[in-house]
Amino acid sequence: MAQVGIIMGSKSDLPVMEEAIALLKSFSIPVEVDIVSAHRTPEKMMDYGTHAHERGIQVIIAGAGGAAHLPGMVASLSPLPVIGVPIKSSNSIDGWDSILSILQMPGGVPVATVALNGAKNAGILAAQIIGANNQKVQQQVIEYKKTLKSHVLESSKSLKK
Repeated sequence: MAQVGIIMGSKSDLPVMEEAIALLKSFSIPVEVDIVSAHRTPEKMMDYGTHAHERGIQVIIAGAGGAAHLPGMVASLSPLPVIGVPIKSSNSIDGWDSILSILQMPGGVPVATVALNGAKNAGILAAQIIGANNQKVQQQVIEYKKTLKSHVLESSKSLKK
């Protein structure tokens, strides 16, 4: 059963969202992936946001470009934490429209927002949320962060040679 739902507004968002999918799979966190457009399939979006928690989903990652209403609309419907990934798309204004659409949510409808095209960070944040109540996942996050530290120290050492 999937623990993280990864949704995006269109198939063109998949190359960005693949980073979250890959990261979560590397932690053995089951994911479900779907295309759910806030503007073209609003009924599907409403169903997804309303019922994801009933299927065992614990966190939703929603990527969207342009007007980027998907993360906020899903957050308005769901009791789950939603992580928004603003995507620089062909119809966006250098991604700023997506960033601001996801970031500037009204009080009462929070969306955790990562950097433009920052799906990898969305995956890490989802793992951290799940890890708060799952020691195995939490340990994987700790090991992942140790690996990041190790890479920086190795780079520093090789630079000084």
